Amino acid sequence: MTNRKMFFTMLWGAVFRRRSRAMMAVIASLVGAATLFCLASVCVAVPQQMNEEMRAYGANLIVTPASATGKSQGIDTATVRNVTALIGAGHSVKSAAYRYESVRINSAPYTIAGVDVKAVRALNRHWNVTGDWPGSGNVMVGRDVADALGVKVGSRVTIGYRAADASASASSSASAKSDSDESTETAESSAQGTQSTQTTQGEQTTQATENGRVSSDIMDNNGTEFRIAGIVDTGGNEDSIIYATTADVSKLAGHERGADVVEYSVNAMGDELNAIVNRINKNTNTAVKAQTVTKITSSDTRIIAMLQTLFWIVSLVVLVLTLVGVGTTISSIVSQRRNEIGLCKALGADSRAIGVEFYVESGIYGLIGGLLGTAIGYVLARVLCATVFGRAIGFDWLLGAGSLLLSVAIAVIASIPPVRRATRIDPAIVLREE
Repeated sequence: MTNRKMFFTMLWGAVFRRRSRAMMAVIASLVGAATLFCLASVCVAVPQQMNEEMRAYGANLIVTPASATGKSQGIDTATVRNVTALIGAGHSVKSAAYRYESVRINSAPYTIAGVDVKAVRALNRHWNVTGDWPGSGNVMVGRDVADALGVKVGSRVTIGYRAADASASASSSASAKSDSDESTETAESSAQGTQSTQTTQGEQTTQATENGRVSSDIMDNNGTEFRIAGIVDTGGNEDSIIYATTADVSKLAGHERGADVVEYSVNAMGDELNAIVNRINKNTNTAVKAQTVTKITSSDTRIIAMLQTLFWIVSLVVLVLTLVGVGTTISSIVSQRRNEIGLCKALGADSRAIGVEFYVESGIYGLIGGLLGTAIGYVLARVLCATVFGRAIGFDWLLGAGSLLLSVAIAVIASIPPVRRATRIDPAIVLREE
C-alpha cells in the first residue's frame, strides 16, 4: 500500500469511525457558516432595500433656481427635463415640481402650491390624505390650514391672489432659509424669494383685475372659489400649504411660469448622492442649484451604519464561538486517538504527516459544515428579507464562496493548538502505557 493510499485510508477511518465527534465538528462549522452567511447577505441587501424603502418617505434631493432671474421665471420644463436626465443616468428617479404663490383666504395669508398631482402622489406615498387629491377647481389643504379655517372635505373657500403680498413675504425669506432640514422648508423659502422678485418687477400690476386675482386692498376677500377635495396630514410643513393643480394656480395668478422647486427621490445615498449634487451644481448650463435633504439622507446613513455595526459585532461573536466549538471537538478527537498517534510515530510517521492528517480532517469538517451552513443561511436570509422588506434576494455566489472558504479556514485554524499537542506525543510513553 502506497503512502498516499494509506493516508486516505486513515483519513476515511478517522472521519467515519468517530461519527459522533465528526458530527459535532460539522455542526459547529454549520452554525457558524449559516449565521455569518445570513448576516452577510442581509447586510449586503439591506442598504439597497432600505434606500428603496426610504424613498417612499419623500425626496432626498431638491433643485431650485440658481439666480434671481431664474427665481422670477422659475425652472422651465426643458431645464427640468435636462436635470432629470442628468440625475437619472444610472439611477432610478422620481420627481415632482412645485410652483409656490402667496394667496389670501378671509384676508389671512397662505401659501398655495401648484403641482402635477400624479407626480407628487408617486413621490410622497407616505402622505396621509383624507378625501381626494386636488383636481380642476378642487384643492387639497394641509391639516393646519383646515383647522385654522374650520373647513372639512367638501367645504368651499374663496382664494384670492394679490401680487402685493409677495413684498411682505420677501422680508422674511432671508431668515426663513435653512440648510434643507426638510425639503418643504427650502421650497417655501425659495417660493418667497421668487415672489419678492416678481414684486420688484411687477409693481405696476397691483391694481385689481378679473376675478379678484390681484388686489391692493388688504381686506379684499374677492377671489376664485374652490372646493376642498381633501386634507393632507403629514405632521410636517406640508400641513400648512394648500395644494392645487398647476393649471389652477396659473389661472389664479394670471400668468404661467416655471417651478420654484423640483424634488427628486433618487435611488442613491451617501457619497454617490453627493456626487450627483456636485455634478448638477458644476453644470452651468442648467442654471439651477441642487442640495440634499439632510434629514432623509442622514437617517438613511445612520440606520445602515447601525445595522452594519451590529453585523460586525455579531459576526465576531459567531467567529469566536465557531473557533471554540471546532477547537474543542478536535481536541477531543486528539485525546481519543492518542494511542493511535503514538503507534504511528513509533512506526516511522513524522510530526508533519500527523499534522497534515488532522488539518485535512478539520478542513473536511469545515467544508461539509460550510456547504450545509451556507445553504441554510441563504434560506434564513430569504425568509428574513421577505418578512421584513417583502422582497426576495438572490444567491450571491461570491459571498457563498467566501463563506465556504472561511468555514474551512476557521476549522483548520481552530485545530492548530490540538494538532500541536498531537505532534508532541511521545510514542515510548504511549506504548509503555499500553
